[in-house]
Amino acid sequence: MTSQIIPVEAFDLVVFGGTGDLAERKLLPALYQRQRAGQFSEPTRIIGASRAKLSDDDYRAFARKAISEHVKAEEIDDAQLETFLKRLSYVVVNAVSGDGFDDLKKKVGDSKAVRAFYLAVAPALFGDISQHLQEVGLVTPTSRIVMEKPIGRDLASARALNDQLAKVFSEQQIFRIDHYLGKETVQNLMALRFANALYEPLWNSAHIDHVQITVAETVGLEDRITYYDKAGALRDMVQNHILQLLCLVAMEAPSSTEADALRDEKLKVLRSLKRINGQEAPKSTVRGQYRAGASANGPVKGYLEELGNSQSNTETFVAIKAEIANWRWAGVPFYLRTGKRMATRVSEIVIEFKPIPHSIFEESAGNITANQLVIRLQPDEGVKQWIMIKDPGPGGMRLRLVSLDMSFAESFQERNPDAYERLIMDMIRGNQSLFMSRDEVEAAWKWIDPIRGAWEDSQQEVQGYTAGTWGPSASIALIERDGRTWHES
Repeated sequence: MTSQIIPVEAFDLVVFGGTGDLAERKLLPALYQRQRAGQFSEPTRIIGASRAKLSDDDYRAFARKAISEHVKAEEIDDAQLETFLKRLSYVVVNAVSGDGFDDLKKKVGDSKAVRAFYLAVAPALFGDISQHLQEVGLVTPTSRIVMEKPIGRDLASARALNDQLAKVFSEQQIFRIDHYLGKETVQNLMALRFANALYEPLWNSAHIDHVQITVAETVGLEDRITYYDKAGALRDMVQNHILQLLCLVAMEAPSSTEADALRDEKLKVLRSLKRINGQEAPKSTVRGQYRAGASANGPVKGYLEELGNSQSNTETFVAIKAEIANWRWAGVPFYLRTGKRMATRVSEIVIEFKPIPHSIFEESAGNITANQLVIRLQPDEGVKQWIMIKDPGPGGMRLRLVSLDMSFAESFQERNPDAYERLIMDMIRGNQSLFMSRDEVEAAWKWIDPIRGAWEDSQQEVQGYTAGTWGPSASIALIERDGRTWHES
């Protein structure tokens, strides 16, 4: 079955940071794919903006190179690529001084199309860019502005940033992007829960023993050294990606798929998270930092060696035992973990159901393992339901754990669009369902800040772990002292 492509109305998209890494690796390839799919209406335009002194032709050459390197060769259609490149132009701007914003206004002209501004730049520039856009009269009632994380580094800075943007744009015009919410499997979590009668009656503390959410990376710092050492894994991954996944698992059924209905339910979950204070932090959290080890490509340096600073206490790994204080989830722990230089690159959610109350089978039948629902976000996107069955053949009853496996790649032969493709198109339509509200961002920081504060007050040191493993031994103890075990793919 082929999905239906619904074109979006014509738009002008200005990408600040248009020559940066995000634009090169994600945004330009994503926009090209939407061109190839026939989703653009005329006269759609894409304008790169940055300090680099380039001409329109220079920028088109940059985009051509980006697409050739980050789009599969079999997906490059020469005619569509040329059409896409003709949409591109470029303007030199200085986000701090405001130089070039008059040129940008001339470039945009008096177009009545939807006007979108994508801030693929450092968060420190968000406020300046918004102000300059307003000063030159580029903000219209149909404008949208898109922000990449991090949105602040704590509650106070997040509020200050939101206040800056609110002076120029209404909340309905602000799109705070978390690309995890654009992943096909993440959205399928909602379909799994709310479009089937099978799971929702069991989706509570009476039937679920615990939930695990893992986002593991095999890479190290790469080109994010300056940012990452100031942020750490708690700010970089838990505050946004992992808490958003937790919300989708734990939220009540919204009244509809409208943005406000969805975001209201997620917000209730964030506000129900039990605070982890100074006394709880040592028992409920683990901080780690990778040391030298090995990857699939050979030996790798430790974090401090990559950083060139032997004093850094920044965590590259976090494990947290979280709890939600409401009727549905009372007593059900949510084990969260994320880290760099882990054994495997994987993002997944594991729902482990409670064991059966009594076994009718003889000991010779073997152990009965609790049912698990495993939702794999990346790689090899799909859903597995682990169940017990009888091992085929004569010789009596022998029980065996097997999976009912639904692989997206096998079930849907067509190409699976990148998350940015979906999110950019939703932004153009004005659909905020897969974007974070101001209240969500600030509620997440309210939960994160006490953990960060507890670490700092106690001067809790990071625990070393060897690159290519599953993190510090303390993270294993965190879950095993509750009689449970991390799911390892």
